[in-house]
Amino acid sequence: MKRNSFLWLMWALLVLGTALAHAAPKKQAIKNDECLACHSDASLTKDDNGKQVSLHVDDGKFKASIHSMFNCTDCHTEISGAPHDPATTKPQCATCHADQQSKYDHGAHAKAIKAGDGKAAQCQDCHGSVHELLPSSDAASKVNRHNIPTTCGSCHGKAATMQSAGLSTAPFNSYEDSVHGKAVNGGSQTAAVCTDCHGEHDILTARDPASGIFKFNVPQTCAKCHGNESKQYVASIHGKAISRGNWNAPVCTDCHGIHGIKKPSDPNSSVSASNMSNVTCANCHEGVKLSNEFGIRGNRTSTYLASYHGMASKMGSTVAANCASCHTAHNILPPSDPNSSVNHANLAKTCGQCHPGANDNFIKGKVHLDAQQAGSDFGGKIVNLVAKFYVWMIIATIGGMLLHNIILFRRKLEMSRKGSARILFRMSKLQRAQHLTLLLSFFTLVFTGFALKFPNSFLGILLFNSETVRSWIHRIAGVVLILVGGYHVIYAVATAEGRKLVKDFLPEWKDATDTRDTMLYYLGFSDKKPQYKRFNYAEKMEYWALVWGTFVMAATGLMAWFKVGVGTVVPRWTIDVALTIHFYEAILATLAILVWHFYMVIYDPDSYPMNWAWLDGRMSIEHYQHEHPLDTEALANAPGSEPEEATEKEEETVGAHD
Repeated sequence: MKRNSFLWLMWALLVLGTALAHAAPKKQAIKNDECLACHSDASLTKDDNGKQVSLHVDDGKFKASIHSMFNCTDCHTEISGAPHDPATTKPQCATCHADQQSKYDHGAHAKAIKAGDGKAAQCQDCHGSVHELLPSSDAASKVNRHNIPTTCGSCHGKAATMQSAGLSTAPFNSYEDSVHGKAVNGGSQTAAVCTDCHGEHDILTARDPASGIFKFNVPQTCAKCHGNESKQYVASIHGKAISRGNWNAPVCTDCHGIHGIKKPSDPNSSVSASNMSNVTCANCHEGVKLSNEFGIRGNRTSTYLASYHGMASKMGSTVAANCASCHTAHNILPPSDPNSSVNHANLAKTCGQCHPGANDNFIKGKVHLDAQQAGSDFGGKIVNLVAKFYVWMIIATIGGMLLHNIILFRRKLEMSRKGSARILFRMSKLQRAQHLTLLLSFFTLVFTGFALKFPNSFLGILLFNSETVRSWIHRIAGVVLILVGGYHVIYAVATAEGRKLVKDFLPEWKDATDTRDTMLYYLGFSDKKPQYKRFNYAEKMEYWALVWGTFVMAATGLMAWFKVGVGTVVPRWTIDVALTIHFYEAILATLAILVWHFYMVIYDPDSYPMNWAWLDGRMSIEHYQHEHPLDTEALANAPGSEPEEATEKEEETVGAHD
């Protein structure tokens, strides 16, 4: 009974309350025009702690804004009439935009404000004044896609604002110069802007696992625009390492950069043809960190740079193979994976992209050749042995040449005296032409060859740092050297002069005794000066060294030039051996010319400052008799006792001096 009475009482109170509510007079909303009657006055201000704050609302801009459909009092809820007392509370965007406010409250800007940074962005900093706010679809809106970089730059592009927050303007400035920034400035509506990567209201720092720019989230963030590349990356060895939580594995931004991403064709891009191998991939694959932590071999970049591909790349070539040419750009897989472009079964196809016709023989050898650590690689062992052999041969040969010349120079300097003006002809026109052609082609090959090996030296600079220019000059000079060598063979076989030349150059036992006697005489152990024929032992050594060196350099050079054809017949490592021989033979030949030949022609006191026979064919009879007293035929056939009496007749020439 008591319970029923209570229920009846509550029902009666409810009915009474409803009736009273309907009977009460309704509050009338203030029309916007009433507010604007005062607030459209540009001079309307209020005092805020001694600072005059404008209360002006632009009538036209407000009516064009997205908020014009609402009454002023929808936001300014404490205002009930006009005119009114000063408002004591600030309108809250969260009243309507609760979801956005919630996200903002968890973001970096809100946290900065709570930490005391009064310059951190709030709603109006990005969206603009609430009285002038435009929808994001409006081209004039501060949050229109095209304008977002400018809006963010109003803070992130100001040095003072960034410095006070312990940040830098570099990210914003580099974005402006990036492929994304340039595309946006060019009118693109799809190129990435700040909010695509950082989010809109819930902007978080890179260390927050929920952030779109947190390392492990970067691939998914980039996938919003770059779906195909992301799919390949996720399946790659790098993507799988990231999925396992490996912080050392690279994500998109590790290779492409963060804000300053550029087109791969841009020479300043971190993934350009020249920078990819030298800089970007080297950051991980050159050092020992990967070796120590994961057992992955380092020194990948240095071995690449030591190869033709690497040297050509350093010379500025944009077509020489780089890391991505073989390993691909995003779908990088370990060699053990059957789908990998560098799996042994796929190597011929991969190499064939640049070298049509590459077969299984062509790929027999290491691409990242490290002869010092050849291990079980047969080709690498051969290259290592050849390199060691040449190092010791160069030391012994050039060292012996230097010692020989020092001995002769010291003694001859003491014995030097002026020669007679009577002359004979040491070299014919034909011989001098061969010598001059050989000289020019040889030094051109030396210049352009070492420019490839040392591209950062003055040699590379003089060739405009152009691999195309260098390679063509080198090959043309090589062809000239081969042609002059071939012509010399014909000359030596088909002409009487040539046959006599070769005959006089043939080694004989006397050369060995002359070598011994020369050393004894110039060391002061003998008073008997050795007597030489037309060519002494040193000249014969140089001639046959030239013949051998020309053959070796031509053969190995042609193997390198036509590597695909050669590589389809013999294993790939034989080309590596050929290149090693080519390099060390070039060093040997160059030093031999500088140390041995230049001494005989220039620095020998008997010839100094120059034996000009190579240019005009002439040599004084006294000098010739001093050097080659046993060549009685040449001395007997000397054309005259005075220079003006001599006439240059090719059939009367003494012979050739290389």
